[in-house]
This record gives sequence, structure tokens and C-alpha cells, in this order.
Amino acid sequence: MSRTTTAPPRNRTALIAACAVIVAAAGTAATLSSPARAAAPGCTVDYKVTNQWDAGFGAAVTVTNTGDAVGSWTLEWSYAGNQKVTQGWNATVTQTGAAVTAKNASYNGNLGTGASASFGFNASYSGSNALPAVFKLNGVTCNGGPTDPTDPTDPPGDRVDNPYAGAKVYVNPEWSAKAAAEPGGSRIADQPTAVWLDRAAAIAGVNGGMGLRAHLDEALRQKGSGELAVQLVIYNLPGRDCAALASNGELGPNDINKYRTQYIDPIAGILADPKYAGLRIVTTVEIDSLPNLVTNTTPRPTATPNCDVMKANGNYIKGVGYALNKLGAVGNVYNYVDAGHHGWLGWDDNFSASAELFKQAANAEGATLADVHGFIVNTANYSALKENNFTIDDQVNGVSVRQSKWVDWNRYTDELSYAQAMRAKLVSLGFDSGLGMLIDTSRNGWGGTARPAGPGPRTSVDTFVDGGRYDRRIHLGNWCNQSGAGLGERPKAAPAAGIDAYVWVKPPGESDGSSTAIPNDEGKGFDRMCDPTYAGNPRNNNNMSGALPGAPLSGRWFSAQFQELLKNAHPAL
Repeated sequence: MSRTTTAPPRNRTALIAACAVIVAAAGTAATLSSPARAAAPGCTVDYKVTNQWDAGFGAAVTVTNTGDAVGSWTLEWSYAGNQKVTQGWNATVTQTGAAVTAKNASYNGNLGTGASASFGFNASYSGSNALPAVFKLNGVTCNGGPTDPTDPTDPPGDRVDNPYAGAKVYVNPEWSAKAAAEPGGSRIADQPTAVWLDRAAAIAGVNGGMGLRAHLDEALRQKGSGELAVQLVIYNLPGRDCAALASNGELGPNDINKYRTQYIDPIAGILADPKYAGLRIVTTVEIDSLPNLVTNTTPRPTATPNCDVMKANGNYIKGVGYALNKLGAVGNVYNYVDAGHHGWLGWDDNFSASAELFKQAANAEGATLADVHGFIVNTANYSALKENNFTIDDQVNGVSVRQSKWVDWNRYTDELSYAQAMRAKLVSLGFDSGLGMLIDTSRNGWGGTARPAGPGPRTSVDTFVDGGRYDRRIHLGNWCNQSGAGLGERPKAAPAAGIDAYVWVKPPGESDGSSTAIPNDEGKGFDRMCDPTYAGNPRNNNNMSGALPGAPLSGRWFSAQFQELLKNAHPAL
């Protein structure tokens, strides 16, 4: 299994002032504060309710200094109701009676002319949740006032049909440095790869690494005067990846509110910062989630208890819908939902049911189909882009290729045909006719000496398919650190009909999971499909796993795999 043209945003929550909405930011780069002085007479404030439930709400505030520079700031407002702040971040937020005071953190006190600072908080309330009417920055009243939260005229960003067309794509400097340090790695170190936000801590940065803001700031530097797309993987659902232990996550099956308020809301807030409005931000939304609800739940023989739980509680549907709604409200974000791969969803029983489920999720939690710019297939997987030595319509001695052990009655032989067919199906269900598809080609090249030069012998349908297929996995269901894999097509915009881009979402060299059990604090389990001695399960028809030995935890650098990908690259390096 895998591993991850919209209409204007609708139904936005309450906004204040004339600036674009900004929500709380985690991991702002550290700067030194200078002594406080009197605020110059000029400021605007954006205040947004990012999430609201029966007894509480989350809010995000951005203050923009339109006057002279200040070295520190204090923002004040009062509530008309019984709202009580319970928790804040990126500022010290206190409350006395109805009056609220937010003071800068140590790293965001300097505000030059035109500069902004963002912070967020959670609060309780009952009854109505009226917006504050007046804000003061360092004692100076800011201009602007509340807007009608139901006003549909809130101007969105203008999205292009294909965010990759005519644009550079962000090169992650952390991955690039690891690739360049490998023998021969400099040949691909300048390729764009995605940034994985696989836990809440990744937003601020883990173990001294770059956080989301740091990546976006670097993307602005790389952008220059042209266009640039930056690729993010949104990957932290409750009960994540219920059928593959190696990529389990930090949130329990019922932690949907944590997912909303501690993960999606902070990400959405950072992406909404006007500072980043010139970037084309491409999100891959929750790989491996929705397809699991189709293929790995009761009564399927491949069902797992964890997937049954996630189907019953609905938190995959809710989480994906919430992410699409919140991220889709940011005018320069392009949401692409994970749609598995042909070796997972290409069978009749899986294909249509998955498409229907994608539609259900895209209409959940306030999202609509317009919040989906496209879909991505083969995320972090190994399925060949195009099998040239046989087609699904071929026969050998009157026996269809579909009857071969490899194809096993699938409707598709490769990712390109699957992606184009899934696109057509989704459009028929009501998704935009301009829907675009992405294909992750980071590890599906299957080059090297094992790559067949032509069709296999026509002695039987199995010898014909097995002798000619580029994909050299033991079974289509094998997904973990596959032996013999190679780099695939380099990232490329608009390579085929209906395809927005070939992309490297899975950074080559990052492990899928550990070969043996490794204790960790990331919530990642040990999956036997990553063990090269494992003889399989019903999901891979009880075949050997085909995994490389010596692999670290998922996401960690795996030098042996990187070297194998270089060696077997197709097109060759």
C-alpha cells in the first residue's frame, strides 16, 4: 500500500481589519528584542476565530505595525461577553475581567514599519461569542473593525490552474544536505522534495531542525522574483495509518480535537500569513487514510481492528474534511488528497468505493469539493509510472493479462493509467473538471540491470507479464524499503494529460520503517512488512516482504536505500 482548479473559499470565520487573515504561528525564528518605546500611531489587527465548539473556541490574532518601528509590543482588547482565555502561544496572554492583554514573546517583539506578529489562544465561553470591537497597540487605537463573519465577499487569493506550471519548486535544504553528503548524491541534491509535517512538533521544528516558518522563509528566498511552489505533507490524523504500524502517529484514535487545535489550526495560521501570499503552497493531505477505510475494514479479509475503529468513529473523514476546509480557506494553498495507488485501489471492489469516500470526506467538517485542487497517487510508494511491455488488454494464448498472478484481475497496470482513470471517475462524481493529479515518482524508476528490455516470453500469461514488468517487487502489496527500487522520473510540470506534475513527495533516502523493533517517542510501531525475513500476510498474498535490511525508523535517513535508488534510477543519472 502507499505510504503521500478550486473556487474561492467560502464560509470563512470572523475576520477583523483590512489585512489578510493570520493565525497562530509555531516555531517563529528567534530574534533579539530591543528596549520598548512608545508605539507610533499606526496599526491594524486581524482577529480570527479558527475553531469553535459548545463551550470554547480557538482564535488567531495578527497585529501589523503601520507606524514607526517598535522594539516590543502590547496588544489590548475587551470582550463584551463571558469569554475567558485559557491558553496562549507566541505571546503572553492574560486576562482581568473582560480586559485581555497580549505581550510579545522574546523572539517576536521587534516590529518594523509594515511588520506583523502573530499569536493564538484558546478560550472558554457560553452564550454568544461576540468579536472585540477595539484593539490598542502600545496604547494606540488600531484602525479597522469587525466584519460580518457571513459576508461572502471576503476576497480570496487567486489560484492558478496548475501550481507547478511556470514555477520553480522548493528544494528542502535539510534533505539536500543529506543527499549531497552521500557518494554520488550531488547529482540529485538540487531536486525538489516535500516537507513532511508528521507531528505537531514538526511545525516548530524537531531537534533543532527547520520548522514550517523557516521552510517558508527559505522558500521566499529561493523564489526570487519568479513563481515558486512549496510542497507540504499534512500527516498526523488520529489513529494514523491504521494498517501499517511503521507509520503510526502521535495521536490516539479519538484525538480529533487535538488534531484540529494543536495541528491543523497552527499550520493554517502560518500559511495564511500575508508574508507567504506569493508562494504557491501545495499540500498532500493525509496519505494512506481514506483508502484504509475501504480495503482494511470488516468484512474484508484484510481488515484490522484499528481500521475498524477509525471507520466506526469517523475521525479519518472528520480530520480530512477539517484539514481541507481550514487549509482551503487560504487563497494560495492547493490541496491534493491522497488517492492510494493502482496496486491498492485498482480493483473494481476498491476503485469506485474509494472515489465515493473521497467525495464524502471533501464534504465533511465544512469543506466542499471546491477545497480540493486535485489528488495525488503513489505517495511514498513504488508502483511503476508506465509499464510499456504489456497492457491490460493483452492476451497470451487466449488468457487475459488481468488473469496473471501479478495483475490479479486489477484494471490497471501502472500509475499513469490509474491516475487518469481516477481523475475521470472523480470528475464524474462532481469534482471540478479542471481537477489535477500528481504522481510521486521518487522511487518508482526500477532501472538498473534488472530492468527488462522487452516483453517476457509468451509461453504463458505469467511468464509474459513477469518477464516484462518494470516493477520488480515480489508483490504489488509490498511497500516498505523495497529492494531493487530506483529513482523515477525527475519532478516535472504537466507531463501528461490530466497530470499536474510528477513530484518527489517522499524524499529519497528516508526510510519507510525499521527492519526491527526500535523504541521511540514518535508513536511509530514495528511493522513486519519492513522485516526482510517476514513471509507476508493477506494484504500481500503471503509473499516475502522484499524489504531491505538494516532500516531505521520511518523518516530517518537510510543510506543503503539511497545508494540503491541512485544505482537503479530510471531515467539513469
